[in-house]
Formats: sequence, structure tokens, C-alpha cells
Amino acid sequence: MVGRFCFEPMNERCLIDTQWLARQPYESAWQILQARVEAVVEGLDSEVIFSCEHEPVYTTGRRGVDNRLGALLPAPVVHSDRGGEMTFHGPGQLMLYPIIHLRQRDIGVKAYVHLLEQSCINMLNSQGVEATRRCGFPGVWTEQGKVAALGVRITRGVAYHGMALNVDVDPAWFSAINPCGLQSGVVSLSRFVEPVPLPELAAIWMQSFSDLLGSHEHSKKA
Repeated sequence: MVGRFCFEPMNERCLIDTQWLARQPYESAWQILQARVEAVVEGLDSEVIFSCEHEPVYTTGRRGVDNRLGALLPAPVVHSDRGGEMTFHGPGQLMLYPIIHLRQRDIGVKAYVHLLEQSCINMLNSQGVEATRRCGFPGVWTEQGKVAALGVRITRGVAYHGMALNVDVDPAWFSAINPCGLQSGVVSLSRFVEPVPLPELAAIWMQSFSDLLGSHEHSKKA
């Protein structure tokens, strides 16, 4: 599934490609992200919003915090270059991976994190699920626990990595770790509603993110 959103037809910078990558091993998706980031930095390719599902994997952020609760984990561990602590990625989880040139768009890191979180909140609201931020804790929350985690990296002004939304994840995967250092629970969208298929939900989320990015561009010029 490939698409393109545009908010100002006369400004090529606002063209955002979107790509659904289906199910990908984490390392393969990471390589795709890194290659596109390098191309965006060098001005050889455009910004893009990737979305996918991963094969089971536990990832740690740049600090390498290992929150496993036992000696063994039921899936491989990958040490990533994103921010954040150890978490799980796998079946039933939807990944949003925008590659956005923050420097060219004059978007600060905090504003970008806020935009990512809000895109998820808006998408969940459209599915009939009430969600919010929690002060001091990146990601998106429901009254029953955390439903989406966030971890980004900025290199030479370009943001990549992004968010992971638990759509219908087997909770046993999270029971092996203390995900992102949380003491409270992790929940899936399926606890509240019957989720639409991941490719459809990905399209809704990418549209939500694109809408907010476009609104940010317009607000700066107002």
C-alpha cells in the first residue's frame, strides 16, 4: 500500500509518501529506515511515512537498558539506535515510522513528539477509544494502561523510528519484561473494540499524522 498526502500543492516539501511494508523482521525495517534517512539528509529522496508489523523481537534503545525479568526471553534481542528502554515488537502491533526533516520544517523535538502522540490519540478516538498523554511518560495511554510506546532518533536534523501501537498483542510477550520501565500495565486496542485489519488501521494513522503535520505547517504561516 503506497500513497501520498499533500497539503500545499505548490510546495514539494509538503508531499509525504506513505508505504505499508507488511510484516518485516525488525532488522530489515531498520535498514530500510537508515537508508531512507541517509537519502533524505543528502537531498536524494523525499520524506516518508512507513508502517508495518514486526516478527517477534525485543529491542533496547541507545542507553541499552535491559528490563528483562528473567535470564531468557522468548524472542531475539536487538540493540537499536532509537530512544527509550527495552520493549517488545511483534504480531498484532502496528508500527508508525515517519522520516521527517525537522530542521527544514522548523519543528522542535518536543513538538515532534507531541505531534506523534497526538496522531495516535486522534486515530484511537476515530476508533471509539479514549486515549491521552501522561505527564512525564512518553507514549499514549488509556485508563487501563499504556497502549502505544514511542522512541525516536534525530540525525542531522532528520527524525526516524517512531511509535508502536498494541492492536491485538498476546500479553505473554510483555510479561517477560518490564516494558519501557513501566510499573503499570500494557494494553491492546482489542480490549476496547474489534480492531480493523492492520493495513486499514495503518492508513488511518498515517492520514492522522499527515493531517497534523500539515496543520503545523499552516499554523507557522498564519
